[in-house]
Amino acid sequence: MNEETIKYYVCWLQEYFIAQGMNSDWAILINTLINTAIIAVTVVVLDIFVRKFIVQAFKAFSDKTVTTFDDFLVRSNFPRFVAHFIPVMIIWFFIPFVFSEYPTAQILLLKGIDVYIIILSALIFRSILRTTRNYLEHKPKFHDKPLESYVQVLMIFAWGIAVFLIINLLTGYSILSVTTLGAASAVLLLIFKDTILGFVASIQVSVNDIVRIGDWITFSKYGADGYVTEISLATVTVQNFDHTFTTIPTYSLIADSFQNWRGMQDSAGRRIKRSLYIKQNSIKFLTAEEIEELRKIQLIAPYIEHRERDVKKYNSQTEADKSLLINGRNQTNLGIFRKYADAFLHENPAINKDLFLMVRHLAPTDRGIPIEIFCFSYDKRWENYEHIQADIFDHLIAAVPYFGLELFELPSGKDVSQISHKFSQVSE
Repeated sequence: MNEETIKYYVCWLQEYFIAQGMNSDWAILINTLINTAIIAVTVVVLDIFVRKFIVQAFKAFSDKTVTTFDDFLVRSNFPRFVAHFIPVMIIWFFIPFVFSEYPTAQILLLKGIDVYIIILSALIFRSILRTTRNYLEHKPKFHDKPLESYVQVLMIFAWGIAVFLIINLLTGYSILSVTTLGAASAVLLLIFKDTILGFVASIQVSVNDIVRIGDWITFSKYGADGYVTEISLATVTVQNFDHTFTTIPTYSLIADSFQNWRGMQDSAGRRIKRSLYIKQNSIKFLTAEEIEELRKIQLIAPYIEHRERDVKKYNSQTEADKSLLINGRNQTNLGIFRKYADAFLHENPAINKDLFLMVRHLAPTDRGIPIEIFCFSYDKRWENYEHIQADIFDHLIAAVPYFGLELFELPSGKDVSQISHKFSQVSE
């Protein structure tokens, strides 16, 4: 159908009204309104049918294909946005014919359609980006990457370009001029300062592998202690262990210090590092009778036998005067307790013996001598880890009195009242 034929059908009513004696201005106006109504109804009906057809065709196609990318396209409304192009192009095509007698209205409507096409193109681009993000999130290689940040950055650029094109379309002012670009850059830097910082941080977080989705992090400054659920352009969302959510500025991940537990989660064990505080005045050399009593503890009986032979051999060679325990070599209750704790850890099936394991003295403090337990549990899950750690220290705390040792503990109100009561009895 050529332009002359189209123009004939568009102006047919106008010619008919004029032939019937109607004023030409009124004939043109009524003809334009009727044609506008016909095109509007046609476009609405066509839009509904085209949208349903394209959406159903996409769904049928995606159901038959092996890949899931097209499935995500359907979910992100890509077919719906594409379907809008056909009715819009029909309107764009007929406007010059319908509004040929109203050039101002024709120009405004064409510009409005151009603006709509720009916005529709941006929405289609956003749909493709979201589809790509959702598709990559299901890939093991990308599921822990901050894809949302990159999508947001690209969308900002896309909407920025769309806004510039719309301004250029409506005003005719070139967006490529130096003045315009300079002013736009200044405005963008001012408005999107946090976004730009977040974008830079997202790149550094991804490139340097600082944080991944699913990592357990502790960020005391923001009260965050839990798993990272989302990394976006502006914020990082952390689900705490009490099921609350904390949002952290993305830039803070590279500007501030925080703790990432991924290394522990990827390792062969989770560290246990805790101390028992022994009263210094409960530490002593062991007599033969006390050593004999400690030999009943099966876990360290071989050690005591071996150690006792070495002590007696050395004392015999040096002719040590054993009328005093301090002379020569002697075993102490704390030394045997340390060996007992070490043997207990080696016998514990929950402790990874391939990793570092040690029971050591720390420097004496005003609370006593710290005996530190340093080892790694096989099970790294928090709940089980706490159970393992508690079981170890429950046993060791209960074992301390068997070695003639005492644990340090600050006096409580009951202790003070008992001392005061005894003091009052002595005074009486």
